[in-house]
Amino acid sequence: MTQSTELHHLQNDQQKVELKIQKEIRRNEDFLVLWIQDALDKKTSYGDLEESQFRNLVRVADTTDSPEVVKNFLRYQVGRDKKWGRGKDSLAERIVLDIGMEGKGGKVLELAHQIAKSTTSTDTKKFGWN
Repeated sequence: MTQSTELHHLQNDQQKVELKIQKEIRRNEDFLVLWIQDALDKKTSYGDLEESQFRNLVRVADTTDSPEVVKNFLRYQVGRDKKWGRGKDSLAERIVLDIGMEGKGGKVLELAHQIAKSTTSTDTKKFGWN
């Protein structure tokens, strides 16, 4: 097998795994929406949030693969004003806890691990994903 053919097979395998992951994410989007709605229903946990604050959060989340970047953005926003709430019962802290951290769960991190397990093949190690 030539190096070009081997590279093509590797890229094809990677695309298949990526498609499986995307499919599983779409299949689980309802969970994410329900978690968000549940958090937003507790109106005492945040202040006068505007659409722009949500857009900024989505923009940050869309431009990074790091959950820590998203969590730090929220913590920074909490320090700026009360729109995301304050303290343990704030919307910002709820989102941070829902995202989770290694070894401490969190709904989003646990869902990501489930998706990874359901889509992981022996080839994913070739791509540096495990």
